[in-house]
Amino acid sequence: MKHLFTAAAAFVCLAIPSTAQDSLHTNRMEEVVVTGTGTQHRLKDVPVQTEVITRRELEQYGGRSIEDILAGLTASFAFNEDDMGSQMQMNGLGNAYILILIDGKRLHGDNGGQNDLGLIDPARIERIEIVKGAASALYGSDAIAGVVNIITRKYDRDGLLIENTTRGGSYNDWRQHNSVGFAIGKVSSLTNFQLQHSDGWQNTSHEDPRQTEFPIYDSRNMTVNRHTNWQVAERLTYSPTPNLDFYAEGSIYRKRIYRPSGKYAAVDVKTYDLAYRNASAAVGGKWTMDKGVVTLDVDWNRHAYEYVFTDTTLVDGYDPYGHFTHYFPYFPEQRNLQSDQRRTMAHLKGVFELPANNRLSAGVEMRFDWLHAPMRVDHGGTVTDNTEALYAQDEYSPLRWLQLTGGLRLDRNQQFGLHLTPKLSAMVSPTDWLRLRAAWSQGFKTPTPKEKHYRYVREMNGTYLYLGNADLRPQTSNYGSVSAEVNVGGLSMSVTGYINKVEDMINLVTIPNYRAPEEYQTQYELHKTRQYQNLEDARTVGVDFNVRYAVKEFAVGGSYSYLDTDAHQYDSDHERMTEVVIDGMAHHKANWFGTWNHRFRRPYRLGLGIYGRASSKRYYQLNGNGKAYHIWRLTTTHDLLCRAIQSRGLTLRLEAGVDNLFNYIDRTPHGLHLGTTTPGTTVYASVTLRFNQGKYKFQSFITNSKQSYNEED
Repeated sequence: MKHLFTAAAAFVCLAIPSTAQDSLHTNRMEEVVVTGTGTQHRLKDVPVQTEVITRRELEQYGGRSIEDILAGLTASFAFNEDDMGSQMQMNGLGNAYILILIDGKRLHGDNGGQNDLGLIDPARIERIEIVKGAASALYGSDAIAGVVNIITRKYDRDGLLIENTTRGGSYNDWRQHNSVGFAIGKVSSLTNFQLQHSDGWQNTSHEDPRQTEFPIYDSRNMTVNRHTNWQVAERLTYSPTPNLDFYAEGSIYRKRIYRPSGKYAAVDVKTYDLAYRNASAAVGGKWTMDKGVVTLDVDWNRHAYEYVFTDTTLVDGYDPYGHFTHYFPYFPEQRNLQSDQRRTMAHLKGVFELPANNRLSAGVEMRFDWLHAPMRVDHGGTVTDNTEALYAQDEYSPLRWLQLTGGLRLDRNQQFGLHLTPKLSAMVSPTDWLRLRAAWSQGFKTPTPKEKHYRYVREMNGTYLYLGNADLRPQTSNYGSVSAEVNVGGLSMSVTGYINKVEDMINLVTIPNYRAPEEYQTQYELHKTRQYQNLEDARTVGVDFNVRYAVKEFAVGGSYSYLDTDAHQYDSDHERMTEVVIDGMAHHKANWFGTWNHRFRRPYRLGLGIYGRASSKRYYQLNGNGKAYHIWRLTTTHDLLCRAIQSRGLTLRLEAGVDNLFNYIDRTPHGLHLGTTTPGTTVYASVTLRFNQGKYKFQSFITNSKQSYNEED
């Protein structure tokens, strides 16, 4: 720590300050966004309340992952990461209800809702758009809590781009990003590579005394296990005419989680690692007309999850033919497929400017889900599901100060038939500095193949059995919100109140062991059985507040989120209604920041940032509650703006920072929920070197935004 601050101070002293200053305050309200309505609007004019994390804010914060970025820059999100995924939550609802988009396409990580956000490379992000509340009318299933759209950088101009970002930090945390882009005539290409590695860490060696036969104080279990993942992605575009574009893209992703083998067979002996294999491919096109645009996208995604055995292991389970097998042997480095999930989607959409200030969006979607899990699913280990949908949305401005939006979506699911989902919103602009918004929308979500058919056995000083439920019903929701937004000079403030009522919400519920399938009662001494079931109802209600003030070189701001949730389930054993907790709920969360950016007389620009985030106690049905915490972060950025270097097409950026300045660590024993998994104070540093002949454009294929990448913006 001491050496880091000394080095930073010495680096600053090399520059000679002057009275010349860069104007830091650029009007964020002029940012063009698309997620709220699926069409382009300036941020201040979008009819649906939208939060944006800009490229400048991303670079200043220096987040190591998308989880780090969202948790650190907006108070609406919470995470509880483990080997199975991020366990993301937004305004009280979890992964399964949050739609993650990358350039308008669904992220495919796990049909059960635990998305692997390692698929997202932070170095590729241009901006993040966040829309809260049910958006099913426009986006379909998985959008009951809201939508997070990650817009990535594109390269579409003549010339050559070569970019390298290398970041290292505590616990051997490495992040590597490389891009190679070129454009020749009507063809352009962008190839991206990312590598992420961490040695992991252990916040405590104590095990939960309720889950062990005797006290254990020297467990080998890690809070975060050692892991490595890498990804290669390619995008080709072809523009035969100025109004016609085609693209093809694909990616390959691999991840391995290394699990330590401890001393205690009942608790922390692991005989296999976890491995993930993802792949994706997509093709599409865009036709721009005088008063409209038509897009077509077809994409395929695969997510496979395997055990990689590290020791000889006898396994009870189902063979590929669906027969239960005792003590089947696996040897080191042999793999056992747990699930293979594949999804194919096609989406045709048109946006048309109509007379009388109307803008019509209409589209058709087709989706096919395929799940193969020979060890965990009946019916030969394979189940499928398909859904088709038609939707239409009209944006109407009868008056200069009034914007109305209405939409309808008709879904047809192979099992649950037809369902109509409406949406209405309005924005009133009585003055140029005040925006008032109101929205009501319904959500619709069918059970996933995993929720209906999956089963999982977890050994933890006794057997925990997790079961799917073929009798699940679809989930529906009603979401309402009102908001006010004020923008005066460099000051921006907004407050939003909302309520989201979910009927037949699907959740894991503890059931009596005698309800488990007979084969599991015979083979195991069941400690606890949990099954996906429909709750009678669930409700989330809250208020979000955001404020930001920027003037010249300084910016300060923050966000606060109040949340309350409740859910009810009918207890058939006792014939009564019981109240249950929506896992992960915290009543209070907050973020705050202050930044300063200064360009010195010599070709050097310095950025300093102080950030903080806090959460009250998080509530869980099992194993206790997560502790309250607050964490502070210091970041620095250093841009070398030498004309001699820039004239050769080179730019150089250095970043360094300290996270968790006051060394907060949650020492909760293993098996109990953590408020946060942070290992305490950590440091990081990164260097970005970019060679660019031509313009590196951040043009989204969805939005056609024309913002140039300019280090001197």
